[in-house]
Amino acid sequence: MTVLLIVAGSLAAQGVIPLWWAIGLATAGAVIGDQIGYAVGRWGGAALVSRFSGMLGGPERLAKAEAHARRWGGLGIFLTRWLVTPLGSVLNFTCGTAEYPWVRFLVWDVLGEALGAVMYILLGRIFSDRVVELDAALGDFSWMTVVLLAAAVMGWMLLKYVRAKKKPLPT
Repeated sequence: MTVLLIVAGSLAAQGVIPLWWAIGLATAGAVIGDQIGYAVGRWGGAALVSRFSGMLGGPERLAKAEAHARRWGGLGIFLTRWLVTPLGSVLNFTCGTAEYPWVRFLVWDVLGEALGAVMYILLGRIFSDRVVELDAALGDFSWMTVVLLAAAVMGWMLLKYVRAKKKPLPT
Protein backbone atom coordinates (compact mmCIF):
# COMPACT_ATOMS: atom_id res chain seq x y z
CA MET A 1 0.00 0.00 0.00
CA THR A 2 2.94 2.31 0.62
CA VAL A 3 3.74 2.46 -3.07
CA LEU A 4 0.17 3.59 -3.84
CA LEU A 5 0.46 6.42 -1.33
CA ILE A 6 3.79 7.48 -2.80
CA VAL A 7 2.31 7.40 -6.31
CA ALA A 8 -0.67 9.44 -5.08
CA GLY A 9 1.78 12.01 -3.74
CA SER A 10 3.56 12.07 -7.09
CA LEU A 11 0.22 12.55 -8.86
CA ALA A 12 -0.59 15.40 -6.45
CA ALA A 13 2.73 17.04 -7.30
CA GLN A 14 1.79 16.87 -10.99
CA GLY A 15 -1.66 18.38 -10.31
CA VAL A 16 -3.56 15.24 -11.35
CA ILE A 17 -5.25 14.78 -7.95
CA PRO A 18 -5.76 17.30 -5.12
CA LEU A 19 -3.41 16.63 -2.20
CA TRP A 20 -6.14 16.72 0.48
CA TRP A 21 -8.35 14.31 -1.47
CA ALA A 22 -5.48 11.86 -1.70
CA ILE A 23 -4.81 12.07 2.04
CA GLY A 24 -8.49 11.85 2.99
CA LEU A 25 -9.29 8.92 0.73
CA ALA A 26 -6.15 7.01 1.71
CA THR A 27 -6.89 7.47 5.40
CA ALA A 28 -10.54 6.49 5.02
CA GLY A 29 -9.74 3.36 3.00
CA ALA A 30 -7.07 2.20 5.44
CA VAL A 31 -9.30 2.80 8.47
CA ILE A 32 -12.17 0.88 6.87
CA GLY A 33 -9.86 -2.08 6.21
CA ASP A 34 -8.57 -2.01 9.79
CA GLN A 35 -12.10 -1.91 11.15
CA ILE A 36 -12.99 -5.02 9.15
CA GLY A 37 -10.04 -6.87 10.71
CA TYR A 38 -11.08 -5.72 14.17
CA ALA A 39 -14.71 -6.76 13.55
CA VAL A 40 -13.68 -10.23 12.36
CA GLY A 41 -11.75 -10.74 15.60
CA ARG A 42 -14.44 -9.24 17.81
CA TRP A 43 -17.62 -10.63 16.30
CA GLY A 44 -16.42 -13.40 14.00
CA GLY A 45 -17.67 -16.14 16.24
CA ALA A 46 -15.84 -18.79 18.22
CA ALA A 47 -15.31 -21.08 15.21
CA LEU A 48 -13.64 -18.35 13.18
CA VAL A 49 -11.49 -17.19 16.09
CA SER A 50 -10.36 -20.77 16.82
CA ARG A 51 -9.58 -21.29 13.14
CA PHE A 52 -7.37 -18.20 13.04
CA SER A 53 -5.79 -19.05 16.39
CA GLY A 54 -4.54 -22.26 14.80
CA MET A 55 -2.93 -20.23 12.03
CA LEU A 56 -1.36 -17.94 14.65
CA GLY A 57 0.21 -20.81 16.61
CA GLY A 58 -2.64 -22.12 18.74
CA PRO A 59 -4.83 -20.84 21.55
CA GLU A 60 -1.85 -20.21 23.85
CA ARG A 61 -0.15 -17.93 21.32
CA LEU A 62 -3.42 -16.13 20.64
CA ALA A 63 -3.86 -15.57 24.40
CA LYS A 64 -0.31 -14.15 24.56
CA ALA A 65 -1.00 -11.94 21.55
CA GLU A 66 -4.17 -10.67 23.20
CA ALA A 67 -2.22 -9.87 26.38
CA HIS A 68 0.34 -7.93 24.31
CA ALA A 69 -2.46 -6.07 22.51
CA ARG A 70 -3.98 -5.06 25.86
CA ARG A 71 -0.61 -4.04 27.29
CA TRP A 72 0.53 -1.97 24.27
CA GLY A 73 -2.97 -0.65 23.64
CA GLY A 74 -3.20 2.61 21.74
CA LEU A 75 0.53 3.03 21.24
CA GLY A 76 0.76 -0.36 19.56
CA ILE A 77 -2.19 0.43 17.30
CA PHE A 78 -0.74 3.84 16.42
CA LEU A 79 2.76 2.53 15.62
CA THR A 80 1.55 -0.37 13.48
CA ARG A 81 -0.32 2.03 11.20
CA TRP A 82 2.80 3.78 9.90
CA LEU A 83 6.04 2.46 11.47
CA VAL A 84 5.76 -1.34 11.67
CA THR A 85 2.97 -1.81 9.15
CA PRO A 86 3.56 -5.56 8.58
CA LEU A 87 2.15 -6.18 12.09
CA GLY A 88 -0.97 -4.06 11.58
CA SER A 89 -3.39 -6.66 10.24
CA VAL A 90 -2.50 -9.16 12.96
CA LEU A 91 -2.96 -6.48 15.61
CA ASN A 92 -6.37 -5.50 14.19
CA PHE A 93 -7.60 -9.08 14.55
CA THR A 94 -5.97 -9.53 17.97
CA CYS A 95 -7.45 -6.30 19.35
CA GLY A 96 -10.86 -7.60 18.29
CA THR A 97 -10.39 -10.97 19.98
CA ALA A 98 -9.02 -9.25 23.10
CA GLU A 99 -12.15 -7.06 23.14
CA TYR A 100 -10.09 -3.87 23.13
CA PRO A 101 -12.61 -0.99 23.35
CA TRP A 102 -13.74 -0.15 19.82
CA VAL A 103 -13.81 3.65 20.29
CA ARG A 104 -10.21 3.65 21.54
CA PHE A 105 -9.20 1.38 18.68
CA LEU A 106 -10.89 3.71 16.20
CA VAL A 107 -9.24 6.85 17.60
CA TRP A 108 -5.72 5.38 17.58
CA ASP A 109 -6.36 3.79 14.20
CA VAL A 110 -7.46 7.08 12.60
CA LEU A 111 -4.53 9.00 14.12
CA GLY A 112 -1.97 6.44 12.95
CA GLU A 113 -3.44 5.97 9.48
CA ALA A 114 -3.74 9.73 8.96
CA LEU A 115 -0.10 10.22 9.95
CA GLY A 116 0.98 7.38 7.67
CA ALA A 117 -1.03 8.74 4.74
CA VAL A 118 0.33 12.27 5.20
CA MET A 119 3.90 11.00 5.56
CA TYR A 120 3.95 8.75 2.50
CA ILE A 121 1.91 11.03 0.26
CA LEU A 122 4.11 14.02 1.10
CA LEU A 123 7.21 11.92 0.47
CA GLY A 124 5.77 10.97 -2.91
CA ARG A 125 5.05 14.61 -3.62
CA ILE A 126 8.52 15.76 -2.60
CA PHE A 127 10.36 12.96 -4.41
CA SER A 128 7.97 12.74 -7.34
CA ASP A 129 10.76 12.06 -9.81
CA ARG A 130 12.20 9.17 -7.74
CA VAL A 131 9.09 7.18 -6.76
CA VAL A 132 10.50 3.67 -7.40
CA GLU A 133 13.70 4.25 -5.42
CA LEU A 134 11.77 5.81 -2.53
CA ASP A 135 9.37 2.86 -2.33
CA ALA A 136 12.26 0.37 -2.19
CA ALA A 137 13.99 2.30 0.59
CA LEU A 138 10.82 2.59 2.69
CA GLY A 139 10.01 -1.11 2.25
CA ASP A 140 13.49 -2.00 3.47
CA PHE A 141 13.07 0.33 6.46
CA SER A 142 9.76 -1.27 7.49
CA TRP A 143 11.19 -4.77 7.41
CA MET A 144 14.36 -3.64 9.16
CA THR A 145 12.19 -2.25 11.97
CA VAL A 146 10.33 -5.57 12.27
CA VAL A 147 13.61 -7.53 12.33
CA LEU A 148 15.12 -5.25 14.99
CA LEU A 149 11.98 -5.58 17.09
CA ALA A 150 12.09 -9.37 16.74
CA ALA A 151 15.80 -9.39 17.66
CA ALA A 152 15.09 -7.31 20.78
CA VAL A 153 12.28 -9.66 21.85
CA MET A 154 14.42 -12.75 21.26
CA GLY A 155 17.32 -11.17 23.16
CA TRP A 156 15.02 -10.40 26.07
CA MET A 157 13.69 -13.99 26.03
CA LEU A 158 17.24 -15.38 25.91
CA LEU A 159 18.29 -13.20 28.83
CA LYS A 160 15.25 -14.35 30.79
CA TYR A 161 16.09 -17.99 29.99
CA VAL A 162 19.74 -17.58 31.04
CA ARG A 163 18.74 -15.90 34.30
CA ALA A 164 16.26 -18.70 35.05
CA LYS A 165 18.98 -21.33 34.49
CA LYS A 166 21.35 -19.60 36.96
CA LYS A 167 18.86 -19.82 39.84
CA PRO A 168 19.63 -22.73 42.17
CA LEU A 169 17.05 -25.48 42.36
CA PRO A 170 15.14 -25.72 45.66
CA THR A 171 16.11 -28.70 47.79
